[in-house]
Amino acid sequence: MGKLARKVAIIGAGMCKFGRNFPLKRNPDMWVDAWIDAVNRVDNGIEPKDIDACYVGNYSSDLFNHQGHLGPQMANLVGLTPKPAARFEGACASSGVAFRQGILAIASGVHDIVAISGVECMTEVSTTLVTDTLATASDNLFEYPAGATFPGLYAAAASAHFHKYGTTHDDLKRIAIKNHENGKENPYAQMQQSLKEIMASKIKKFESQGRDIPDWKDEMDFLGSSSNPMIASPLRLFDCSLVTDGAACVFLAAEDVAKKYTDTPIWITGSGQGSAALSLHDRGEITGFIAAREAARQAYEMSGLGPKDIQIAEVHDCFTIAELIALEDLGFYEKGKAAEAIKNGETKRDGIRPINTSGGLKSKGHPVGATGAAMAVETFKQMRGIAERNRQVKFDVEKALTHNLGGSGATCVVTIYEK
Repeated sequence: MGKLARKVAIIGAGMCKFGRNFPLKRNPDMWVDAWIDAVNRVDNGIEPKDIDACYVGNYSSDLFNHQGHLGPQMANLVGLTPKPAARFEGACASSGVAFRQGILAIASGVHDIVAISGVECMTEVSTTLVTDTLATASDNLFEYPAGATFPGLYAAAASAHFHKYGTTHDDLKRIAIKNHENGKENPYAQMQQSLKEIMASKIKKFESQGRDIPDWKDEMDFLGSSSNPMIASPLRLFDCSLVTDGAACVFLAAEDVAKKYTDTPIWITGSGQGSAALSLHDRGEITGFIAAREAARQAYEMSGLGPKDIQIAEVHDCFTIAELIALEDLGFYEKGKAAEAIKNGETKRDGIRPINTSGGLKSKGHPVGATGAAMAVETFKQMRGIAERNRQVKFDVEKALTHNLGGSGATCVVTIYEK
């Protein structure tokens, strides 16, 4: 894996508020909000005339919103037409793929500055149709006709991990608790409540209804109760990410122009992408994702870094088990060892390697086409020391990583960042 032919930097990044934004806002509105937020974070300013192309990550505006051809639509809204604009699709890794293609376009010398757009408006349709649309990222020959949904597919991975390594649902509960604590501190997150606060709210509701008060001792008790119903065994409600609307924007620039816009660029030093069979039954094992391991291998090799060098990471926790598996696929922990590290608090915001300081997909939200770009936004903030409220880590972040997984692990993009 060679180095990038030209150094590439993030010079600005922003996002809109994630959540249930429809009908007040749809993809165009959220993209403009994210664009403005990103423009305001470019130290010396940036204008549409400075940007050479717009790469849009979006999974399925066709099915969610009956709108295709999203590239020129997004470009036109912010004054970028007639410059090149294209949409990239890789299921939940769509804007991760767009981000990587922007990196490669700049490194090749074709463009100097590229705007990366990640957008998805999911709540325009019913939950049933959301589930049906997301299922099109699974195998349409074997999985979808059998009624397999993504909770079910990740539940299969969880069950296999439990069986092989002795992982338990308590290990997954700890991930949910951590990510809600982080999301509480993120003003852009969909769910800005800790699980302790959610539990207290449930108790208050029971009191107001004259019902028996649950004897939950803590969040772990709460997450094992009927208030956290089973979705696909062993995964429960709070193991699952949210149906979300949102958009994110990242400006990438070549080394020779980046310093015009900021004195503190965040450099991309490693980029990798991997793939795997679409259906789980075609894979040798399901306690890890080969696409993630391949993407990580490429990114580490390109950057010259290894897992021990990474200080923080945003990983794809579409389900709590996905975060645990990611920690092992990325080489942070040996197979079967991540659960113990999570129990010891190593992945908390004050731990030795904070994971998902944004709240992750679990709490920040998961507008599937925007997720990869939003990970880059959080990384930019943490490395610049500008993360809002109390989620800024307590050390200077020199090296970071993002891990954006598509579908049930058939696509993965891993990116490494350095100051």
